[in-house]
Amino acid sequence: MDKRNAALLSLLTLSLYSSGVVHADARPQAEARAISVYLDGQRIQSGVQPLNLNGTVLVPMRGLFEAQGAKLSWNNADKTVTAIKADTTLTYRMGAGTAELNGQTLSLAVPGQIAENTAMIPLRFVSEALGNKVDWVPGTQSVQISSGIIYETSILHGVNLRSLPDAKSDPVSPELLSAGTKVHVVSVVDALWLKVVTGNNRTGYISAKPKYTDYTSGSLTDKQAEALIAYGKTFLGTPYEFGASPDQTATFDCSSFVKRVFEDTLSIELPRVSFDQAKEGKEVGLDGLRPGDLLFFSARGLDIGHVAIYAGNNQILHTYSTKLNVHMEAFDGQWRTRFVTARRIL
Repeated sequence: MDKRNAALLSLLTLSLYSSGVVHADARPQAEARAISVYLDGQRIQSGVQPLNLNGTVLVPMRGLFEAQGAKLSWNNADKTVTAIKADTTLTYRMGAGTAELNGQTLSLAVPGQIAENTAMIPLRFVSEALGNKVDWVPGTQSVQISSGIIYETSILHGVNLRSLPDAKSDPVSPELLSAGTKVHVVSVVDALWLKVVTGNNRTGYISAKPKYTDYTSGSLTDKQAEALIAYGKTFLGTPYEFGASPDQTATFDCSSFVKRVFEDTLSIELPRVSFDQAKEGKEVGLDGLRPGDLLFFSARGLDIGHVAIYAGNNQILHTYSTKLNVHMEAFDGQWRTRFVTARRIL
């Protein structure tokens, strides 16, 4: 069982929904202070306070499941609850000494019980049996659960957490993920979407465009470069016009073409002219070029007067002539002679 599934089962099995069929034999003793439960530093809220029965902390269901975004179903005939999240399915019958995770049977030292009409289950036993780290902090009467997830990515600009990798899909929550929020990137879906987990354990999809996060990876860079080149190629043959407005796509000059491709594909706003574009990103050498890099050349008596997009395989995508318009050609001959610098934007 991998760490991710172990963490999820730990959380899903902490408390289970029930209509009240199994009751604790003894009432818990009142605590001087209410017990709080934290997952990766975020407090898990629930309608009923956790209980401490002679050193064993029992935790209620609803707030925990909702925090994890799990979908629940209850079979009243056999008093069984099924919780599903992503590729993990947990099934538990109230009062039983075992639960099933994806068909694997796991034993519980203390079966699920009912206290104050709420289903409860022991937290530490389940968590530690699955390899998760659980700490009891006496001073604050709190339980700290660590799933091992590192929230490595920062949100740079408010962004929706969506239910699907589609801008038209429903948001997972009505609030934007605000700047400064930390998330864990589960996977790169494509050039435009990342699958993430938030600090309050919500899973969804956010824009992969650079303006929204500081996440970088070779996989994402490759996909975004491919998207840039593919979009730029849709304009092959578009007429060249010196000084063309970047607000339209009927004609281009070299820098308006580059500006439009980057902005339309990845919402990256570049300056209007090639001289200023050459100040963006970071400089790279010719031996380290990769698709999506910008190449700058001398032209019209200017130190920098032309820009092209490196498309890989020694090809450049650009426009500079009313005869050739937007086109692909080899990065050799005059272009090697007139080359000034290369800049990496992605």
